[in-house]
Amino acid sequence: MIKRTLCFSNPAYLSMRNRQLVVRLERHADGDQPEVTIPIEDIGMVVLDNRQITITHGLMAALLDNNASVVTCDESHIPVGLMLPLEGHTVQSERFQDQLGASLPLRKQLWQQTVGQKILNQAALLRELYGAETGNMQQWAADVRSGDSTNLEGRAAAYYWSQMFPDIRGFTRGRDGLYPNNFLNYGYAILRAVIARALVSSGLLPTLGIHHHNRYNAYCLADDIMEPYRPYVDRLVVQTIGQHPRTAEITTDIKRILLTIPTLEVRIGGQRSPLMVAASQTSASLARCYAGQIRRISYPDM
Repeated sequence: MIKRTLCFSNPAYLSMRNRQLVVRLERHADGDQPEVTIPIEDIGMVVLDNRQITITHGLMAALLDNNASVVTCDESHIPVGLMLPLEGHTVQSERFQDQLGASLPLRKQLWQQTVGQKILNQAALLRELYGAETGNMQQWAADVRSGDSTNLEGRAAAYYWSQMFPDIRGFTRGRDGLYPNNFLNYGYAILRAVIARALVSSGLLPTLGIHHHNRYNAYCLADDIMEPYRPYVDRLVVQTIGQHPRTAEITTDIKRILLTIPTLEVRIGGQRSPLMVAASQTSASLARCYAGQIRRISYPDM
């Protein structure tokens, strides 16, 4: 069953009662305080996007115990914090040992697969949206070497972003760039939380990456594994801009669309499934790669 993603953008008091998340909103003029309850076992992610939200410790512990992730946002409504459970798998210690013992050649091969699939998915999206010529990208995907030593990921990204938003003059992709970078940043933050949650569920350390290794980044592995999934967010952003062409800020309607990312339909292993389910398949396959049981990560194919 696909887990629910909840976003709270208004002042609220969040607590737990009888294994239910209890939401109490602001009191009405007549003194009545509306209350909503949601089974905790149905929740996969909670996004807290208001400075006047209060959440009890008991609720946070229950959410984490049920492998839900808790995301917090800043004053610009961009996710800036992520809380995940410490234990997510019955043989977690064994999985940690496999991951820590992964050889450099194995990590380079896994990164080669990751970059190759990312480029293929980017090419597929450009063809789908604009009928663009992508023979160069397909060749780059085929030419990716172990560890992507020739940085074909960067070359493909430069071409990809030059084609992605043809109606937005001078667009350049950057975390601090102009619209619609804010839409992309929000979507990637949600995707990152989904991938990190899946990695923890598979008993892996989201901090220890196969390629990313920034000493200040607690989610290097999530940043690695989400790469082939990014084009699904990009497609949703393009669709969102088409539906709201005059909206450059992340409004409630925009957030409502971007928060559907965990439920987006993807194709993985020849079958279609929600992105959150596919992420679990990907992370489980990565754990098996670390254990030496298989040699390829299961990534979605656009």
